[in-house]
Amino acid sequence: MGRDSKYSLSRWEAAAAAAVVASFGLVLLAVYLSMPSSDYSFLKLPRTVEDIQDLRDNLESYASDYTIQVLVGYCTVYIFMQTFMIPGTIFMSLLAGALFGVLRGVALVVFAATAGASSCYFLSYLIGRPLVFSLWPDKLSFFQEQVAKRREKLLNYMLFLRVTPTLPNTFINVASPIVDVPYHIFFLATIIGLIPAAYVTVRAGIALGELRSVADLYDFQAIATLFFIGIVSVTPTLINKSQTVNDA
Repeated sequence: MGRDSKYSLSRWEAAAAAAVVASFGLVLLAVYLSMPSSDYSFLKLPRTVEDIQDLRDNLESYASDYTIQVLVGYCTVYIFMQTFMIPGTIFMSLLAGALFGVLRGVALVVFAATAGASSCYFLSYLIGRPLVFSLWPDKLSFFQEQVAKRREKLLNYMLFLRVTPTLPNTFINVASPIVDVPYHIFFLATIIGLIPAAYVTVRAGIALGELRSVADLYDFQAIATLFFIGIVSVTPTLINKSQTVNDA
């Protein structure tokens, strides 16, 4: 019984989550009402490369004629998915490349991903503790230990996590406020650290015809490059530790 109360949400926490969901719904409704009358049955959360191709074919003309509405709708869906840890944002990143090209696509994805991660961070700060403790107790303990050990160079460590697939981004978003990662560190690591992966994904979205599955995105060379960037980001921490040992 104690366990149930420990891992359950209070009424105000459930109400806060419902209010966030409702606010996203209202924004999407406003976007829908501002669009011209048409058949929008093709709209759905993409789950395959084929879904992305279908969305691109149907949204290209809208992205040109109703750019603001498409951008707002895209960002709202992306941020909603990030906030509530809904899988599939990688397909949204592919769609950004297919609709807006590399530069605008990367900027859009990094903005939406950072906003969504921030929304998840603050929502988790309010109501996420029961969820994280129940879903990832061991992973949370590991993350907490690593953050405590690297407190002085925490930005470098968070950059490493963002650039490399060491820990899932979803877990980082929801667990960071619980292990006392300051928001300014979280924000900087997110907006900078997501750029390499966003570039890889958005660039692939331009050539959807050559993409058979999401697995094709991250071959050995791409993963090795991300890890190299991640290692570079933690080098100051390693140097600082070495100097500390020598001084001792």
